[in-house]
Amino acid sequence: MGMRSIRARLTLWYTGLLTVTLLLLGGAAYLLLAYSLAHDVDAALHGIASTLAEEAHRNPTSPFPAEIDETFRRFFGFSPRDRYFQKLDPFGQRDPHQPGSGKLPLGPRALKNASQGLSTFETLEGLGPYPVRVLTAPVMEGGRVVNLIQVGMSLQNVFTARNRFLLVMAVLLPLGLLLAGGGGWLLARRALKPVQRMTETAHRITAEHLAERVPETEAGDELDRLAKTFNEMLGRLDVAFNQIRQFSADASHELQTPLTILKGELEVALRAPRSAEEYQEVLRSGLEEIDRIAHLVEGLLLLARAQAGVLRMDHQPVDLAELLEEVHGRLKVLADNHSIHLQLGLLEPVTVHGDHERLRRLLLNLVENGIKYTRAGGSVTLSLERQGSWALLRVADTGIGLAEPEQEQIFQPFYRSPEALTLSQSGVGLGLSIARSIALAHGGSIEVSSTPGHGSVFTVRLPGNA
Repeated sequence: MGMRSIRARLTLWYTGLLTVTLLLLGGAAYLLLAYSLAHDVDAALHGIASTLAEEAHRNPTSPFPAEIDETFRRFFGFSPRDRYFQKLDPFGQRDPHQPGSGKLPLGPRALKNASQGLSTFETLEGLGPYPVRVLTAPVMEGGRVVNLIQVGMSLQNVFTARNRFLLVMAVLLPLGLLLAGGGGWLLARRALKPVQRMTETAHRITAEHLAERVPETEAGDELDRLAKTFNEMLGRLDVAFNQIRQFSADASHELQTPLTILKGELEVALRAPRSAEEYQEVLRSGLEEIDRIAHLVEGLLLLARAQAGVLRMDHQPVDLAELLEEVHGRLKVLADNHSIHLQLGLLEPVTVHGDHERLRRLLLNLVENGIKYTRAGGSVTLSLERQGSWALLRVADTGIGLAEPEQEQIFQPFYRSPEALTLSQSGVGLGLSIARSIALAHGGSIEVSSTPGHGSVFTVRLPGNA
């Protein structure tokens, strides 16, 4: 697995951070322990020195009573007479008749402080195997120093306590880190188990098995949200692949029909000698099928470029009123041939910034679609109006209309409603898809409002020039 494993890296980071944290806490605890022990020693020395000073003040010439010696024994664990205690005169000279060990030196700083009525704490080396903490305290009477008292305590117990603490830390820290590292490894393994399941599922998912989904934990955490997002992405991919497969199948079918007709006519023409008129008829029929193929391929290329966002546009000011009149004049003959009344409605002067040829293609598709699916005697009306900063182009017909579920499907490539198939066999179902792609490429949209049996109204919204 190595260090590339997220689990290993998480465990390493967790253990490293825990190590730094424990070292900082241990160091702080050690400093607090050392401070606490030193403070306790100083407080004890000060308390005993105060007690002895009171006794010396009451009776400067008598030795200290036995109960004071017992107090020392209980606190220090040994008799101060034998170790670190002595009583001095104001000049720092020891009275040989007073109890004391005689081992405590009196430094100039301590003597100077004592002459000013101040106590002095010192840590002295060389008095034993361990340093000795010494308190030099003056005994005051009438505002003057009458005696000096020195009390000392070996720091052996302090050193022993600190060493024991370090020993305990040295044993417990590696053990704690080992246990914490193992626990972190297990937690990381458990936390990343859903990722492993996602990975295994993702390996099984291919373009042919996009219906499979990664397991979700339903815990609402980051991994669960990742799984949901991944499944949503798979759902979109599944829909996109299905659309591509359907698009390819429909395109193949639409291309196969004119190719089959063209091949069949050519084969029939070659079976026996024909007259010039018959050959011309075959060529004319073949040319029609070729035009149909070219029209289909052109539509497919336009849709592909629009969906890829690379549809070439020649943007320039376009007078939509003139464009509607142009489309009306071009398709008037077609409408008359079908006994359809093609008319112009309200035409407000509106100019947009767009591609004239693409917009003309959009309107031609909508109007041809209206003529195609309107029965004889019906009408198709073109109108234009401004609504705020938008230009609204409307193509209204009195044709067969659309049911509500079909009003969005008709913009899908190759879709044709059942009613449209029974009314007309021409067309491949790309006109409305191309119209929507052109509208979207201009930053606009296209909508339909329809009632079955009463016709449809297609509204194109385009951003107008200010």
